[in-house]
Parts: sequence; C-alpha cells; structure tokens
Amino acid sequence: MQVSTLCFRIAVLTGLAGMVWGMAMAGSGDHATLPAHAHLNLLGWLALFAAGVFYRLHPALDRSRLALLQTILWVLATLVMTVGVALIYSGRPDAGEPLAGIGGAVLVADMLLFVALVWRSTAAPAA
Repeated sequence: MQVSTLCFRIAVLTGLAGMVWGMAMAGSGDHATLPAHAHLNLLGWLALFAAGVFYRLHPALDRSRLALLQTILWVLATLVMTVGVALIYSGRPDAGEPLAGIGGAVLVADMLLFVALVWRSTAAPAA
C-alpha cells in the first residue's frame, strides 16, 4: 500500500472519530475534553491528510520505508498525545501529563523527519 493511501484512510477515520467525539460533547454538555478533541482533529485529520497529499505528489517517496515509518510514528504519537490531553482535562493530570509529553516529543521529532523528507524531495536537481 502506498503511504499516501494509509494517510488518507487513517485521516478520515480520525476525522470521523473527532466528529463523533464532538457530537458526544455537545449532547452531554460536557466540553472538558475539547482540547484533546481539537488535537485529534488537527493532527489526525488535517495534518495527516495534508501529508498524504504531499506523499501522493511525490511517488518515489510515497513508496519509501522512511515515509511509512514517519506516518506510523505520527499516528501512534497523535493517539498517545490525544489520550494524554484527554486525561489531563478529565481531571487526571498525573496519568495524562506523561502521555501528552511523550506524544508531543515524538510528534516534534517526527515533524523534523517530515521536514527532512520534504526538503530532500523538493530540492532543486543538481545542474
């Protein structure tokens, strides 16, 4: 499977999960986990879908193991961070802060990997 396809599939699932979560918050009147819901939507739906578009536009990268690793790390770190943020805002900061911190640190490191992939694949060819 191409990395872009994986990005698109997981992005739409996290987008749907974010929508259901938002509807649940609206129905219950309890918006305590709104920050976690926002992190899931931004990192899982929007950022992952955008990465999928980038990978689709760069076919050699779309089939690379490094791009696959970057995507898998992104998905896992997004889930860990989202759970951590949800725990923090649900009144369990002792359990949530380590998860949010680890997820956030992995996301920053993974973003640096994505930056390198973008730079490398968009560099002007040598003359």
